[in-house]
Amino acid sequence: MMLNLDTLGLSASVDAHGISAPDYQTILSSLTAFFRQIYGEDAYLEPDSKDGQWIAVIALAIHDANNMAIAVFNSFSPATAQGRALENNVKINGITKNAASQSTADVVITGQVGTQITNGVVRDTTGISWSLPSSVVIGASGQVTVTATCQAIGAVIALPGDLSVIGSPTRGWQAVTNPQAASPGQPVESDAELRIRQARSVSLPSRTVLEGIIGAIATLPNVERYRGYENDTSTTDSNGIPSHSIAIVVDGGDDRQIAKTIATKKTPGTGTYGTTVVPVTDQYGITRSVSFFRKTSVPIYVRVTLKPLVGYTTNIAEQMKSAIADYINGVAIGDPVLLHRLFVPANLNGEGRVYDLSDLQIGKSSSALAAANINVTFNQAVTCSAANVTVVTI
Repeated sequence: MMLNLDTLGLSASVDAHGISAPDYQTILSSLTAFFRQIYGEDAYLEPDSKDGQWIAVIALAIHDANNMAIAVFNSFSPATAQGRALENNVKINGITKNAASQSTADVVITGQVGTQITNGVVRDTTGISWSLPSSVVIGASGQVTVTATCQAIGAVIALPGDLSVIGSPTRGWQAVTNPQAASPGQPVESDAELRIRQARSVSLPSRTVLEGIIGAIATLPNVERYRGYENDTSTTDSNGIPSHSIAIVVDGGDDRQIAKTIATKKTPGTGTYGTTVVPVTDQYGITRSVSFFRKTSVPIYVRVTLKPLVGYTTNIAEQMKSAIADYINGVAIGDPVLLHRLFVPANLNGEGRVYDLSDLQIGKSSSALAAANINVTFNQAVTCSAANVTVVTI
């Protein structure tokens, strides 16, 4: 009997739900049925036969072609594209995939006036090395502040005071420390992280000008936390922000990129307020100073008192410490630490069934703890490490 077909029906197809294609086994079964229509139902087509193997090769070729069609179809959307295809997609939004970066920290170097440090290195308390600028000269005050760059790529954490070891001893160089926590670096940006930034970028036109500035800053490399304030009145507000000005507080990122973003996005005539001042030159050669704040870290200490129940282990306490620290580190710049909200991570989000919390106190130092909220100024951000959390059993 002659085989009469308009199509095999084995190709990928696009409908209202997207693109789809039959799986390999469906393709193989269909080709086997067509072969038997041509050569007879008694044809031997098992995997050990030559004809069966040839049909399997053809089925795999169709399956591979379908998968390629699906991959090409998906590459046109940022929601489904991967790798280089996703990188090409987001260029239309004016963003690119962030490369791996290193943590940075401002360090204060103390020593004899005029001492020159060449290719200096400092180390943190874990032994990781941080590079100073190629040439550093201690000023007339006996101190100089420079930026140290971690030699390890990624989010290396350094709390205030951790960078205290001189890694390349130099005559006249006496001490080094970091007053503020380091700005963490990051590994190569993943596709999932890039999709989040792309979603933020396409929503910028629908926002107010201030939210547009914040959204643009959020997409910059290495920016961790951010907050924007606007004073649209004719007098200085309670935060000290001058009239008709904006104040942007940023954790991480590059000073010049942040300043350029603010200058590009803000409306004409709007002033900028902050302690970090960066000159920005526009396309017409006009240079203006753009001001913003770097967040000031406020370390938070926590003491949890609990009664152990059956099944409690010290590992539970470590999980609790990490959960509390993660929650505090996620609090937005300028927001307070609300005591009673800490009971959720302290109870491991409802999983803490092997202990009974009896008391929880917080403070800005380990010696000043209380069962009260902690307020911060508009440009401060609370921070916490697991080492700052103490668990006491009764």
